[in-house]
Amino acid sequence: MKGDLIYLVSPYAKYPHGKEKAFEDICVIAAELISVGYKIYSPIAHTHPIALHGKLDAINHEFWLKFDETMMGVCDSVVVAKMESWEISYGVGEEIKIFTKAGKPVYYLDPISMKIEGKAK
Repeated sequence: MKGDLIYLVSPYAKYPHGKEKAFEDICVIAAELISVGYKIYSPIAHTHPIALHGKLDAINHEFWLKFDETMMGVCDSVVVAKMESWEISYGVGEEIKIFTKAGKPVYYLDPISMKIEGKAK
């Protein structure tokens, strides 16, 4: 998996600590994964600043899912960061569906232990 390009998903709009904290928390997780050799694309880490500074609607699911379709197509697998509220995140759910439909592996990451587990929630 370390040689693959990984799509790292996380909650955002419904994150109980707010969107800015969701951005900060996933950046820390992504940095830790990158530092041990994983190749990561995180839609929140990569597009939150663009939405913020470009005055785009950061929680327009239709817009951002369409935007991220290309990256989902390029990425080899998805890793779901099981941050607070991940289970109720619309975007996370949709991204899991897209990867599952494409037959690509879905993994789950415990953000405390940083352990990645295969396909089981």
